[in-house]
Amino acid sequence: MAYNWFVAICYPLHYSIIMNLQLCALLVLVSFLFSLLDSQVHNLIVLQFSYFENIEISNFFCDPSELLSLGCSEAFIINITMYFIVDISGFLPISGIFFSYFKIVSSILRILSTGRKLKAFLTCGSYLSNVCLFYGTCLGVYLSSAVSHSPRKGVVASIRYTVVTPMLNPFIYSLRNRDIKSALRKILRRTL
Repeated sequence: MAYNWFVAICYPLHYSIIMNLQLCALLVLVSFLFSLLDSQVHNLIVLQFSYFENIEISNFFCDPSELLSLGCSEAFIINITMYFIVDISGFLPISGIFFSYFKIVSSILRILSTGRKLKAFLTCGSYLSNVCLFYGTCLGVYLSSAVSHSPRKGVVASIRYTVVTPMLNPFIYSLRNRDIKSALRKILRRTL
């Protein structure tokens, strides 16, 4: 999505040429292969550790941070492994997103019309808020588990990035709709 916005804002006249069917299919394939590789790295790392028997995981899915915290291996190795997983699944994608948004913001600031600037910022703002919500909670789960282990906080943060963020997608993206904005203003006026 970040590349899509980058091309739409920075190269609007070339959008249909750049974002063709082959590139979209390639982006989906690379995303699928990257997620497959990431899951296999998680599996390989977790399978290398020795674990206690008959332990119950206090999470609703087998999050790698939870599995690594249950290991009887050395804590230093577990923390290094955790930071490695965060680097692969968090830092690389978020750095690409920030780079593309840096280029988008610099392109938007060069627009002379204030109305067009505002429209471009509002278009990208909804996506960026969703990305920050997802990656913020996701990275928070992994980094906080390396510092202090709190199963309850891990469950709450995991629910936030696996359930709440996808549920907020339609709401965040519909805020650009004029009818939704006017209905939301009416509701806010009634409650205030």
